[in-house]
Amino acid sequence: MRNRILVITLLAPLTVAAQSRDAGPWWPSEWGPEDQAGASNRITPEKVLEATSLVKRGKIYELGHVYTNDMPLVGARSYSLRLLPGGDAAGRNGNVGNDEFVAAEIGQVGTQFDGLGHIGAEMKMADGSVQRVFYNGYTAREMNAKDGLRALGVEQLKPILTHGILLDIAGYKGVQRLAPDYEITVADARGALARQGINESAIKPGDAVLFRTGYGPLWYSDTATYNADAPGIGVEVARWLVAKKVTVTGGDTFATEISRNPDPELFGPVHQELMTKNGVFNIENMIFEELVNDGIYEFMFIATPIRYKGATGSPLRPLAIN
Repeated sequence: MRNRILVITLLAPLTVAAQSRDAGPWWPSEWGPEDQAGASNRITPEKVLEATSLVKRGKIYELGHVYTNDMPLVGARSYSLRLLPGGDAAGRNGNVGNDEFVAAEIGQVGTQFDGLGHIGAEMKMADGSVQRVFYNGYTAREMNAKDGLRALGVEQLKPILTHGILLDIAGYKGVQRLAPDYEITVADARGALARQGINESAIKPGDAVLFRTGYGPLWYSDTATYNADAPGIGVEVARWLVAKKVTVTGGDTFATEISRNPDPELFGPVHQELMTKNGVFNIENMIFEELVNDGIYEFMFIATPIRYKGATGSPLRPLAIN
């Protein structure tokens, strides 16, 4: 998501009866009032076995970008890696080495996995106070600390190894890439599935459903266009994914959702629909060209966030294995 002042409202004004996770418009979650793992709870041993059965050739596809000092960055976010050469050689064997220093919004740059502490909603409570509320009713007041999140940190998530489906929306529309103001619809998703020979019923609880807009190659060639307004899914598709009980979605743009919502009074409602209200995760800045070139649309999908305690997200090396 773009860096902006976080003053987010839901699709309609909300007032809740109490400042408690015991009851609210989207909490408690289906996994209980104390849950912090969200839809990663759907990655069961049975789901892992289902995913491994998809591996026929053992070919690995990289779905993430390399982290570089000149990669596209959103807003005022930064990433800098500097080499720290080792000191004097040690021991008779002359042991030497190098380290590195990385400074970044480490969970929110590059190919990234959004955690449940990343996006919430500012809302008025029944007692008149205004609070920022996140997944399962956790509030910023109880979560936030100088050294990270006390709740909903990315370390709470379970590893994700699941059945992955890629929806090539650009291919379905017959274009190199979608227009920057294009909102992907459920009809588009179903059209892409039909074009790829996949029945909609193939989407099962715990799956990863990913969307190709064609923006991935711009990461390397046209940073300005990549960082400008981008196409993506809207609230309609987000609710479709929630109804399917997927664990994670993602795309080849910086937000996955359409970056400029058709309703100018809304900002980032898809992130709220997925993560804040339903615990469904989002992966940004992916690339799918190799999969599409090989005609691979179903695969074992691996996306395991690094367990930074209290972080809002994680860098990621997502993989598709066919």
